[in-house]
Amino acid sequence: MAVKTYTVTGMTCSHCVNSVTGEVGRIPGVTDVQVDLTSGAVTVTSDRPVDDTAVAAAVDEAGYELASQP
Repeated sequence: MAVKTYTVTGMTCSHCVNSVTGEVGRIPGVTDVQVDLTSGAVTVTSDRPVDDTAVAAAVDEAGYELASQP
């Protein structure tokens, strides 16, 4: 199991959280996505290491920006 936390900017409401959770959750291998709206932290749990570029692309698809990567 792999766990990584990213920082996402631009999220302001529960709709934002749902969008990011949905897009990141579609990445193959991802088993859980937890989003902290206040801090912008997005914690991704997966059954194998996930490519950071795939997470960045999913966040971008949701309409937000990855501010930092682990």
